[in-house]
Amino acid sequence: MNKNQSKISAVLFFLPFLVLFILFWVVPFIFGIYTSMHNYNIFSGNNGFVGFKNFANLIAGTGVFGGRFYKGMANTLRFVVYSFLPLVVISLMLAVIVNQLHGWVKILFRTIFFISYGVSVTAVSAIFKWLFNGNGGYINNLLSSVNLPVVQWLNTQPFAWAVIVVTTVWWTIGYNMVLFINALDEVDPAMYEAAGLDGANALQRFWFITLPSIKSVLSFVTMTTIIASFNLYGQSLLITNGGPAQSTNSIIMIIQQTIFGQKNLGMGSAMALLLGIVMAIISGIQYWISYHGGERA
Repeated sequence: MNKNQSKISAVLFFLPFLVLFILFWVVPFIFGIYTSMHNYNIFSGNNGFVGFKNFANLIAGTGVFGGRFYKGMANTLRFVVYSFLPLVVISLMLAVIVNQLHGWVKILFRTIFFISYGVSVTAVSAIFKWLFNGNGGYINNLLSSVNLPVVQWLNTQPFAWAVIVVTTVWWTIGYNMVLFINALDEVDPAMYEAAGLDGANALQRFWFITLPSIKSVLSFVTMTTIIASFNLYGQSLLITNGGPAQSTNSIIMIIQQTIFGQKNLGMGSAMALLLGIVMAIISGIQYWISYHGGERA
């Protein structure tokens, strides 16, 4: 095969991805920018150019949509803060423990923890809504059986957030754990042996050998966890329906309600673009701290 044939083959292999990328990312992105600058109703269509008015109203927090946007962002940021440490720290701890196992036992536990990640959010939410249901839920039945007061888990705070966080951790922690296990497998055992000969204990070996060795994977898990947390939707919708008093109404739910409930595609597109900008800024800061900050240190 000559060079020209190789180039043609490469283009043919790449072409399907390029077409799908343009159709399902580039075109929707451009259309989103267009609709965000118009008073665009999903039924009646374009009702006039408004420029950056939608963005200005959202940033200023004016009107119904501005207030709902900031409320949704605040709720989402609250979830990011609540869920970040459990999703990263617990998955890393589990990875360290499972990585100490060998052979089929290690494979078994890695598979057990990862299985939950393949379950749909609908099924997971249904399970945890049944467990924590205030009326006849499994947890409240256990409390009643030992003469303890029942709790309205889904209708009061901070319990509603606790249920959503627990659900998310159970559902997705296996993904992060597998990434950490793969990273731990790449750490040279000779470094641990040398540290042991120098008198380093388990905590010191973890802090000075394990963490620096898996730094790139830790940064990746951190970034993907934050991005995934910003996309909170299914758990909040299906377990609490945004309650109590819209305290678990995430920004994705607000965008969905704006577009399909209020039929305002223009304002919904502006919300989505602002959310994308916020996520890009946070990801950029995290990347800079992880790499450039580490180099200076």
